[in-house]
Amino acid sequence: MLFVNRRDAGIQLAEKLRQYEKNPIVIVLGLARGGVVVAAEVARALDAPLDVFVVRKLGFPGHEELAIGAIASGEACVLDCEIIQGYGIPEEVVDAIQESERRELARRELAYRGDEPPADVIGRIVILVDDGIATGSSMRAAIAALRPRHPAKIVVAVPVAPASTVRSIETEVDEVVCLSKPKDFLAVGEWYEDFQPVSDRDVRRLLEAADLRVSVHAT
Repeated sequence: MLFVNRRDAGIQLAEKLRQYEKNPIVIVLGLARGGVVVAAEVARALDAPLDVFVVRKLGFPGHEELAIGAIASGEACVLDCEIIQGYGIPEEVVDAIQESERRELARRELAYRGDEPPADVIGRIVILVDDGIATGSSMRAAIAALRPRHPAKIVVAVPVAPASTVRSIETEVDEVVCLSKPKDFLAVGEWYEDFQPVSDRDVRRLLEAADLRVSVHAT
């Protein structure tokens, strides 16, 4: 399966989530940055509020595209101990990477929502959306950060992910909706015709266009 762009992926993904349409306790959270574009289309189709969820990948030193873990809002951290131990990455190096990414996470939180608090998810059905999953580190960090906030249900929804990763994520949440589970999977971007980078400005624009934060915090 090949998606035209993230918007196209979001429109297709929303069709598989119709059971949640107009449900007053549903909220859609998009993983920044690319997941927000997909999530915006899902939220629009389901008539649900939209908010951003900030997650930062912890990259392998010198090969940052390889994740050794991830962090998310709320101090959540997921580490791939097999990679860290297998390559003998020192603890102080892992700590330094985390500290650097924590600063960037805080910067993005401020850039996206200013002084607004994160959406209240207590007792809500949270649909957690990204533009795809590779290793699953970022999504696991997001799930770990959400659990202590007591949602009624967590649904992970993505356009594409390896079947093995989907099976692993399924053990951690209530439901996983994934449109395509290719056997040969190298990177999320290979399944999109257009996979241009998403900017902070793009994320802010999508959140402002949704104009749903008031209803989120008033619930």
